[in-house]
Amino acid sequence: MLLLRILLSPFALLYAAVVAGRSFLYQSKIFNRTEFDIPIICVGNLSAGGTGKTPHIEFLIRKLSSYFKLAVLSRGYMRKTTGYIFANQHANASTIGDEPYQIFRKFPEVAVGVSANRVLGVPDLLADAPDTQIILMDDGFQHLAIKAGFNIILTPYNDRFTKDFIIPSGRLREFRSGYKRADVIIVTKCPEHISQTEQQKIMEEINPLPNQLVLFSLITYQTKLKSVFNDTEISVNNLDEVLVFSGIAQAQYFENYIRAQAKNISSIRYADHHYYLEDDLKTIAQRFGFIESATKIIITTEKDAVKLWSHPQKELITSLPLFFISVEVNFVGDGEAQLLKKINQYINHVNELQHENN
Repeated sequence: MLLLRILLSPFALLYAAVVAGRSFLYQSKIFNRTEFDIPIICVGNLSAGGTGKTPHIEFLIRKLSSYFKLAVLSRGYMRKTTGYIFANQHANASTIGDEPYQIFRKFPEVAVGVSANRVLGVPDLLADAPDTQIILMDDGFQHLAIKAGFNIILTPYNDRFTKDFIIPSGRLREFRSGYKRADVIIVTKCPEHISQTEQQKIMEEINPLPNQLVLFSLITYQTKLKSVFNDTEISVNNLDEVLVFSGIAQAQYFENYIRAQAKNISSIRYADHHYYLEDDLKTIAQRFGFIESATKIIITTEKDAVKLWSHPQKELITSLPLFFISVEVNFVGDGEAQLLKKINQYINHVNELQHENN
């Protein structure tokens, strides 16, 4: 790993120079940053993928949608369309992206729009959902052209930004110092029983600014597996022979959880946001056929399942016992209360400013 980083260091230096130049142009106001009157909460990261943005967006939806009319603005990464698109009954994973489509299907009361250009996407989204009170911006921390009012960055427990390096020597999209733009830093995918001592050690490692809040969250897998193509549910406990497949970053978390529940598993890994081709579905069916067990099943992630619901060749796997598992975010200690308090303070501040201006 060290040798590889040394070999890639010239490219990392070039990437770092571009990042530094771009940051300077915005900081010196040569490039303008657009700010909107509506509260915008950005959930992003410093590294490239695998931090748990979608589960944290879903957490915010669950906690805020009872009090505010929410909308989600995403880039729609790896979609097969361009420009701004507002999610409707014709949307699917290929038109708006797998993660936005997952949110759209799970939370029909929340407006969802995708646009690579967030500055143009915000007014487009508000035109389609004019009653929106808060926008949750998915993965826009490096989109410096727009100035979100409240920034949350995520960093995985086992792959913290404090120990990472600039792409391609590491996974960082920008310098570690970028964390200073955040209001909240969440260490994600923590072990279930992380101690107070370890939390304090990590906080000292991050070295937050006085105004920053550092929290710790963990991913909780649901106890029921849901069929991808019908309403069947089964328990995740005491599984026999399992084939798992996924197209997510850091698939080991998902695989390790299923491995702990099953007697035996085999796995197929695809790249993050992978769009399944006909040959992929045939491979999954063939691998499943090789397992000699009467109680064998297939398990994938919810993010992968949404790409199969409207797949044009889904008949290749609809007869198989194919299930997906959902995840939710939980916070360590009183982290949830601290986060929601800070968010509400921000929302109240924006609303007060709007009232004064009117």
